[in-house]
Amino acid sequence: MSDDVDFATDLVQERLDQALAARLLMRSRVSGHSFSICTDCDSPIPEARQLAQPGCTLCLDCQQVEDARGARYAR
Repeated sequence: MSDDVDFATDLVQERLDQALAARLLMRSRVSGHSFSICTDCDSPIPEARQLAQPGCTLCLDCQQVEDARGARYAR
């Protein structure tokens, strides 16, 4: 019985490690680089915002909406 539990635990840990490695790889590719198009509204992200917020994926308007949503749920 314990062998089955150990096997399942090892399998879950392996899957988590793989998912984390994939996420870190994707993050390293994006890190420091901003997208030029907002992922929500497809509007261009101004260069000044890209320089001020490296890695941003939202234009300022969409980011403000996202922040307002987050503030509402944080209460």
